[in-house]
Amino acid sequence: MASAPPPSAAGLYRPNRFVSLPAELDPNTYDTSPEKRRAEAERLAIRSRLKRHPRVEGPRQSPAGLTAFLFTPQEDPALIRWAYAKSQNVYPTFRPTPKTSFLGAAYALGPLLFWIFVLKADRDCKEKRIQEGKYKRPFSVFF
Repeated sequence: MASAPPPSAAGLYRPNRFVSLPAELDPNTYDTSPEKRRAEAERLAIRSRLKRHPRVEGPRQSPAGLTAFLFTPQEDPALIRWAYAKSQNVYPTFRPTPKTSFLGAAYALGPLLFWIFVLKADRDCKEKRIQEGKYKRPFSVFF
């Protein structure tokens, strides 16, 4: 005699108290009564009718003057100002002051002076240890 087919994964699933039940296995989602399914179908039909309503009615007509104004090319002063500010007036608010001059010099010369100091201090330390005999220079072809 043939045995029954093995149960599916959904049939074997048991809820865990630490993990919530997935929506696919929630009985409230898939195990609905005919009344509930009928109500959902009715809501879906109403929603689709409401979505279609403006398309069926057609676009709303605007007054002729407004339509002519919207579609005739005109010069927009704000757009012209924006294009000028974007292309010609590159630094509209920059003024060279002592503070900006100092900051520019600090950002340009600061890193350079820092690395000069670090490399000079390292070379002086190495030279001092060589003169004391505590550092033996390794043979190097390049430096």
